[in-house]
Formats: sequence, C-alpha cells, structure tokens
Amino acid sequence: MLLNLCIAYFGLMTALGIHIMALDKRRAVRGKRRIPERTLFLIAALGGSLGVLLGMKLMRHKTRHKKFVILIPLILALQTILAAYAALRLS
Repeated sequence: MLLNLCIAYFGLMTALGIHIMALDKRRAVRGKRRIPERTLFLIAALGGSLGVLLGMKLMRHKTRHKKFVILIPLILALQTILAAYAALRLS
C-alpha cells in the first residue's frame, strides 16, 4: 500500500516536473512571464527531479545554467539513494 502510494506520488511529481519545464520553455520562447527558478527547484526537491531533468534534456531548457546542470542531477541522486535506503529498511 505504502509502496504504491510512493510510486504514484513520484510518478505525479515527475509528470509535473516535465510539464513545468515545458511550460517555462514555451514562455521563454514567446517572451512571456517565466516560472521562477525557485519554483523549478522546489518541484525537483519535492520529488520531481527526474521530470525536471528529463525536461532539461528533451527541451534543451536551462542546460546553460550551471546551477541546474549540477543541482538537478544531485537532487535526483540524493532522492534515489534515500528511496533505496527506505526500500531496504522496509523490506
């Protein structure tokens, strides 16, 4: 039950991460108001790091910003390590 809930949560956050990166890219191209970087990092920190990273790669968005290139994969790595640790502790 808990595992299914966690999978659903991270799946939703991944989808949100991709969506928010696509939305910000679209706004950037059109010269419209952008989504704050703080919001992008918050979504990544709350479990959407895989989606934000995929959005960066697929849409070539924020790939010139060193803090995104370094911190988003770092957040994903930390979340992966924590998830593996939690899975081992629960099994």
